[in-house]
Amino acid sequence: MLKCRDLSETNELYQLMIHPTVFPYVRHKTNSPEEYLFITKQLLEEEQLGKTISRTITDDWGQPIGTITLYDIQDGAGFLGTWIGVPFQGKGYNQAAKYDFLKELFFEKDIHTVFLRIRKENEKSKRAALKLPYVIDATETNPALYEEINAGETKFDLFKIPRDLFYIVSANDQSNEEEQAM
Repeated sequence: MLKCRDLSETNELYQLMIHPTVFPYVRHKTNSPEEYLFITKQLLEEEQLGKTISRTITDDWGQPIGTITLYDIQDGAGFLGTWIGVPFQGKGYNQAAKYDFLKELFFEKDIHTVFLRIRKENEKSKRAALKLPYVIDATETNPALYEEINAGETKFDLFKIPRDLFYIVSANDQSNEEEQAM
């Protein structure tokens, strides 16, 4: 489902990223496979510096279908960015990738809060985020951050995933699965 980013997959990912329904919502817009390779190299360097954590989302056969990244990491918090190619949307990959990535962030890395900054007009991403039982609206709990991300022309909704809430929901889900297996 997730693997470390690999420069050999950039052409496949670029072809999925440039789709007109995906491209407007991608953080690092590039205009060629070479430019996408360069940006991926930069992301890998940022990961070495602890500023970013990025993974490739794969399908059931291990083929790259999108990316999931925690950007702007500071003091144990960062912003989540995810995109999945159109042929793979609506098949459960998004939720599964987020769950696996959050487990890694919260239990293997030193992350305690993941923020989601979603463009106000991106209804599809808002619906996907709100399906997750550990996502909460951060507009009122983090008003300074909300104002900061909305200082520019583009307007965003702000959500967050606290490690404690993720842990509680995950433990509850695990308990329910174990009960059903008996």
